[in-house]
Amino acid sequence: MQTLDRLIVILGTGGTIAGTAKTASDGVGYTAAQLSVEDLLAAVPALAGQRLEAHQVAQLDSKDMDFSTWQRLATAVDEHLARPEVAGVVITHGTDTLEETAYFLHRVLAPAKPVVLTAAMRPATALAPDGPQNLFDAVRVAASDGASGVVVAFAGRVHDATQVRKTHSYRVDAFESVDGALVARVEEGVVRLLGRWPAGEALGLARIAAPVQRWPRVEVVMNHAGSDGALVRALWGGGIDGLVAAGTGNGTLSLGLDAALRDAAAGGVKVWRSTRCDAGPVMDLPGLLPSAGALSPVKARIELILALLAEG
Repeated sequence: MQTLDRLIVILGTGGTIAGTAKTASDGVGYTAAQLSVEDLLAAVPALAGQRLEAHQVAQLDSKDMDFSTWQRLATAVDEHLARPEVAGVVITHGTDTLEETAYFLHRVLAPAKPVVLTAAMRPATALAPDGPQNLFDAVRVAASDGASGVVVAFAGRVHDATQVRKTHSYRVDAFESVDGALVARVEEGVVRLLGRWPAGEALGLARIAAPVQRWPRVEVVMNHAGSDGALVRALWGGGIDGLVAAGTGNGTLSLGLDAALRDAAAGGVKVWRSTRCDAGPVMDLPGLLPSAGALSPVKARIELILALLAEG
């Protein structure tokens, strides 16, 4: 059940949902992050009866998401959730790095109240923008009884932050739960729970308190035909703290890439194996470089950054 008297805080960060184009027929040649979060709410009159509070945390295209914005966003979310009158938080975001921000917030905050990220594939000026419906659904999720944790509400579906990935470059249903485990569906404003709300142990804001200039540098390298490890050696030579290898299949690596990664690991670089496949885990087998489990390469990178931050 959702109730209109629950206060939901909306935090805007920009993205396509706040983008505009010169013509309504242009769905790809737009400029992201042009409208304020108040503008987005004004386009959803169905939310008029809901208690809402809006704040602009950032205004950027999410392909340009950065550590400093993550710090500000995590702090803002934590502060608002600590207010007893706030039932949940909704974050408007770009789709490009939405899964990364969702996972980051999940690991840092693991909130008992709901934090719902939403976005759009079409700009606000499109003939049929998807942002207003997604924003409406996100607010309904945030106001739901029992809702908790970091989720993504998009195209009528609710995804766990650990599962969600952007799997299509153009369609309005661009996100999937990679192992098929949807949390819920939103149907005519009603949230139908299918699984469990995400839970976890919060690492806490202290983990990310260091100035971003001091955050560890972690990069992703990919295995592919002809991969010889030269990129790893270049990154290692330029100064790197961690590497995530997006291997083929079950995290497999070419001989050249594997050798370069092992050399880097011997030299003090933390190395994990993930997979470039859309879904599935990487098995942790004897004699192989450490596995990132079922994390995608970009989420494994976040996890490794957070682990290295703990080491100082």
